Amino acid sequence: MDTQALYQSALGIDVCAERLDLCWLPSHRVESVEYNEAGIHRLLETVRSERPDLAVLEATGGLQRRIAAKLAAAGQAVAVVNPRQVRDFAKASGQLAKTDRLDAEVLALFGLRMQPQVRVLPSEQALLLSDRLARRGQLIEMRAGEKNRLHRANPAVAKNINKHIAWLDREIAQLDDDLDGTLRKSPVWAEKAALLEGVKGVGPQTLRQLLIELPELGTLKRKAIAKLVGVAPLNADSGKHRGTRRIWGGRQNVRNQLYMTAFIASRWNPPLKAFYDRLRAAGKPHKVAVVAVARKLLTALNAMVRDGAVWDPSLLENRG
Repeated sequence: MDTQALYQSALGIDVCAERLDLCWLPSHRVESVEYNEAGIHRLLETVRSERPDLAVLEATGGLQRRIAAKLAAAGQAVAVVNPRQVRDFAKASGQLAKTDRLDAEVLALFGLRMQPQVRVLPSEQALLLSDRLARRGQLIEMRAGEKNRLHRANPAVAKNINKHIAWLDREIAQLDDDLDGTLRKSPVWAEKAALLEGVKGVGPQTLRQLLIELPELGTLKRKAIAKLVGVAPLNADSGKHRGTRRIWGGRQNVRNQLYMTAFIASRWNPPLKAFYDRLRAAGKPHKVAVVAVARKLLTALNAMVRDGAVWDPSLLENRG
């Protein structure tokens, strides 16, 4: 692990719907501003004058997006971090109490001690696409629920449910058209899509997830991209004990979609099917084998985008 401290000063920002609680380190100055245009303007003015090395926010279900985008647009380095990691850090630091102001201080301290990586934040267009993709998932869930209710509904209620299902079908189709239309109009996204859709098993929804929710595809090494998505097995060893390696964390939506893609590819993509069959013949459980296929497929897709290369089975070999 590189222990060199890149950041000597940090601003921790605890975000809630109405307020931003701030802590500046090493000065330990704390303040609060309202989470509205006036409060954001006041914060940006202070940031421009004091220029902390890093601003740290938690990923709080989308609430952080607006302020993170504003800070990034002002040239401020921003790290959006996993809340669980921050809470574990707080406990390890002996900070068991929890208030908004304390959370802001912990975030700033997390930035100085852990030196989190700053990633390029998505553009407004990318955020809009992500919101539309999330909305599509919500509509899919609604439709599945309505179809489940349809089986035990009386005829009068079933008629209403069918009308709702038809409406959901139209809305989902419209969102699909909007998403695909936007992706195809962008030269960068269109070029990536042309490469990825040539892989047997990679369908339209997988394309949308990868292009919208995984902008890092093609920019990271194979181990880093696997860990980012959450398909890299993590050790659980201690002393002589060798625990079962498991996957966790990462981009859940991307990981779930990639698992379904790997499930299909393990049947219809010849080299991936051969890889899956070898694992099963070696005694690996079905889910373990599918996750391994997902990891192998992801690293191949990553190499394709990185090199601008079309699908080739040799891409399944371990590469940087």
